[in-house]
Amino acid sequence: MAAGAMTRTLFSTPLGIQRLIALPFLGLGGWCLIWPGTVERLVLLPGYQIDTLASQILMGCFGAQAVLSGLFAAFSIFTRTTFMVYGIALLPFFGFNYYFLYVEPVFTAWMFMDFGANLVMLGSVLGVGVLWPSRVPPTLKPCERIRL
Repeated sequence: MAAGAMTRTLFSTPLGIQRLIALPFLGLGGWCLIWPGTVERLVLLPGYQIDTLASQILMGCFGAQAVLSGLFAAFSIFTRTTFMVYGIALLPFFGFNYYFLYVEPVFTAWMFMDFGANLVMLGSVLGVGVLWPSRVPPTLKPCERIRL
């Protein structure tokens, strides 16, 4: 199968979209978990860098939580309500990115990776709502199993 066909197949289902949503959590969260010091040095402006073992532990914990969120997104069964609530929950992050990049600068331009990841996730959620609402279960039966 050609790479383009595989991509179309992978992201042409609600489960594929969930996996797309999981990628920023797994990628950026994994970066925070494995290399917390580089994240702090690249993403925070010099005046806000703490660069201690404690700050690296906190950044690693943040990354571990993001990875866990990515695993939930990748392997859970999302309903229509899940996608809708997820999209609504993403909206404050855009305000956060804007505020701490432009109003009260704390982050460097590297923070645009987070903004881009949030855009991809929001676009994915909106895509499911617009393109495939009939393919996403409205609710789950009480004993429905996860099929991987």
